[in-house]
This record gives sequence, C-alpha cells and structure tokens, in this order.
Amino acid sequence: MNFIRVGILALGLALATTLTAPTAATAAEQPTVEERRLDLAVPQEILRRSGFDAVAPEFAAALRGARSYAQARAVVIREGSALWRRAVERAQGRGPDGGELSRDDDRPLYWARLGMTREVRAWEPEFGLSAEQRAALIGQLERTSRGQTAIRYPHGKGLKRILLTGFDPFTLDRDIRISNPSGATALALDGTVIETAGGPARIETVVFPVRWADFAEGTVERALRPYLKGVDLLTTVSQGRVGRFDIERTNGAWRGGFPDNDNIGRTETVPVTDPASQPQWTATTLPYRDIVAATTGRFPVYDNTGVTEIPAGGTEPVVRPDGPTAGSTARAGGGGNYLSNEVAYRATLLRDRLGLHDALPAGHVHTPVLQFGTGNTSEVIDPEFVRNRLDIIAQVRSILRAAMEAPLKR
Repeated sequence: MNFIRVGILALGLALATTLTAPTAATAAEQPTVEERRLDLAVPQEILRRSGFDAVAPEFAAALRGARSYAQARAVVIREGSALWRRAVERAQGRGPDGGELSRDDDRPLYWARLGMTREVRAWEPEFGLSAEQRAALIGQLERTSRGQTAIRYPHGKGLKRILLTGFDPFTLDRDIRISNPSGATALALDGTVIETAGGPARIETVVFPVRWADFAEGTVERALRPYLKGVDLLTTVSQGRVGRFDIERTNGAWRGGFPDNDNIGRTETVPVTDPASQPQWTATTLPYRDIVAATTGRFPVYDNTGVTEIPAGGTEPVVRPDGPTAGSTARAGGGGNYLSNEVAYRATLLRDRLGLHDALPAGHVHTPVLQFGTGNTSEVIDPEFVRNRLDIIAQVRSILRAAMEAPLKR
C-alpha cells in the first residue's frame, strides 16, 4: 500500500508539474517586410502629423505589463479595438484630429497597426510565449484593428444593412506615400446611415490586408460569413483604374503573381475550401445597370464585363471583352488577378455557397486611383489629393444608395 501511495504521489507531482509548467518561450521574431518600412521617413511623418505616433509605444508599455498570456490577449483586444475606433472617429470628425493631416486619411491606421504588430513580434515576456501564442496575438490584433470584431447592426425592423470592405495601402515600394481610397471609405462610412427611397440603411465596414497568405488562411470568409445571411447588400471595394469607377461583372479563380505588401507573389488557382466544387468564375449580383445609370459623382462609372480566360480546349490566355465563355479557365476577372479580384471572388463564392445568389446583391466596386496633385513627388498630402479622396468617398456612398434603391425601380 505504501508503494502504491508513493507511486500515486509521484504521478500526481509529475502531472502537477506538467500542468503548471510555463509555456516554452520562443525567440522574438524579426519584423516582416511590411513592418520594416515603418522606419522610413514618410511613415514616421504620417504618424507624427496625425497624432498616431504614440500608439505603438503606448501599446508596447501596456503589453510589458501583462503577466500572463491571458492578460496579454486582453491588452491586444483592448488596444486593437481602440485603434479601430480612434481611426473611425477621426475620419468622421469626432474628437480631436490629433494633427495636421486631413481627417479622411487612412494611412495613420495602417502604419500604427504595423507598429503594434512589430511590437508583438519583438516581445519576450518572462512567462514565456510560444510561437502559436504569438501568432494568435497578432491575429487577434489584426482582426480587432480592422473592424472585423466591431460589426454591430441594431435590432429591429425597418433598417437595411450594408456590409462594405476596403483594403490597406499597397505598392508602397513604388511610392511609400500611397493611401488607399477603399480603406479611407471604410473608415468614413463605418457605422453611418444613408437615407434611401426605401428607408434608412446602416453601413458596417472592415478593412483587409494586402497579403496573399492572409487570404489563403481565410480572413475574408472568417470576417464575412457570420453576417451575410443578415445583410441586404455586400460591396467589396478596392482601388482600380485612373479616373473611373468600375462595377466588376465577373471574378476569376486565379492569382496572377503580383507581389503583395510583403513582396511575396502567388501564381495559382485561388485556394479555397472544397476545391472540388470550386467554380472558375463568380458573378456580381449588384444592380450594375442601375448604378451605372445613376448620377453618383464626378467620376464616370462603368459596367466592366471584360475577363482573360483560357478557352475550353485551349492553352493560351485570351481577352474576352464580354465575359467568359463556357468551360473556360480563369486567368483574370474584370478586376484583374490581384487581391481586389480575389476578395470579390471569395465574397461572391461565399454568397453562393450560403445559397444567397438570388437573395443578396453582392459584388465589387473599383474606385479611381487616388492621385496626388500635379508635380507633387515628395509631399505626403496636397489639396488635390485630399479633394480626390473626399470625392471618391462621397461617390462610393452615392453608389451604395443607388444600389439600395435599384430594386424599388423594377
């Protein structure tokens, strides 16, 4: 009996040691390509001139105060959510502007978020942090600071629901000053209500990263799936061509390889769950004819029907101005074969897989390229740049109104 008691005691001590042992710590991670751009002069200027330069240092201090993974997670959720709220409130004119950059600027959110994710990668807490836990903290920070956990539609009847998505700035090695009008639109419209002929409609928004890996890991589906059965309109938005809006008629299941914000390219079929049932093409269900016919702003709006395909039985890509032919393989949707096409493809594929093709107007809107004033090759802001961004935001809002009112005209 004593032998049994000793054995049980030893086993209990071993189990207790296993259950209470700290998680094996991993070394701090190196910053990503995207995060390393933070040290350049322009991002630092944008942060300073918007008042967002203290975000990452204050976050780092809060993180250092965490004494467990649970406390660290709570800090990440709190501070990530606060960053999204601050960016939305600044864009919508609430509270102090925090600096001299115009309130409609999406770039402070982008650069401040990267400062925060870089702090998580560099953090080495005494309690130990596994690679999986560090990745989970970064994922939580990404979701909260992009509005993906802040979607709130009021209960009750009589209020329509719109879900809109935007993107981070991209092609930053070409011009580090770049702003993305789709991200700025998301900040400006989040939580706002538009009055339509059919009654009020509330807009909720999220912003996605410009990274192939995040899309392959399901960031789009994870963010949108909980809401699609309860919304009346879904619009993915990104920056497209110079001087025009496009309503993209068709989206293709192909990645064309253009480098993302981490300078990684992917040339492959868009990776989705259940690839055996994956279509080569998905189509918009936005009321594109009504949108194109409406007066929405100073930029022309086009119904873009072109695609690039490999025809059935063929081997070489062919441009089709009137959409894909039967049995063809996608090489570019109307919106190309970058992440703007992919967000539209994923969103509309999700719509269809949820059985909402005939019930939910959903599709992609490409905005004009946001341009600086003539001759401005170094300043981070100028009057024409601000005017262009404000006009694009206002026209997206008008496009949403036209889309919501379209069924009433039929």
